[in-house]
Amino acid sequence: MTGTTTLTRERADLVESLRRHRAFLRFTVRDLTAEQAQRRPTASSLDLAGLIKHVAAQEAGWVRFAEGGAEAMNRNWGPDVVSRHWHLAPGETLAGVLSDYEAVARHTDEVVATLPDLDAEHALPEAPWFEPGARWSARRVFLHIIAETAQHAGHADILRESIDGQKTMG
Repeated sequence: MTGTTTLTRERADLVESLRRHRAFLRFTVRDLTAEQAQRRPTASSLDLAGLIKHVAAQEAGWVRFAEGGAEAMNRNWGPDVVSRHWHLAPGETLAGVLSDYEAVARHTDEVVATLPDLDAEHALPEAPWFEPGARWSARRVFLHIIAETAQHAGHADILRESIDGQKTMG
C-alpha cells in the first residue's frame, strides 16, 4: 500500500485480518522442502503447496469480482479449472507459488485500502452453490476471503502436523 493512504478503522481491520490469516497459512510451509510441501499425508488429496496456490487463485478471483463483478473474475467455474488450482503444475515451485501469493496479497490490500465504496455490490456468478440473483458487496467479498484463508490455514496446519509434527499454534 502507498505510504500516503490513511485507512479507516474498518479497512485497517480488514487488511490486518487478511495479513494475519495469510501469515498463518504461509507459516505452515516454513523450513519444508519442495517435496515435503507436495506430500499428501492425510486421507485428503490436499498438499501444502497446492493449498497455497488455491488460496492465492481464489483471492485474486474474488478481488477481481469486488473490482468489476462476475465478468471480471474471468474464470470457468467447472471442476477442471478448480482442480488445477489444488496442485502444482509441472514447472511450478513452492517458492514461485509463495511469490505469486505475495503479489496477490499486495494487490488485495491496495484494493481494500482504495476501493471507493465497500458497499458497492455485484451479482454473483451463476453457480449451483450461489442463490440465484444473490449479490455481494465488496465488504462481504473481503470477509469471504478472510474466512476462506482462515479455513484453509487450518487445513494446512493439519497437513503440516501430519508431515513432521510441527504446528502453527500450540
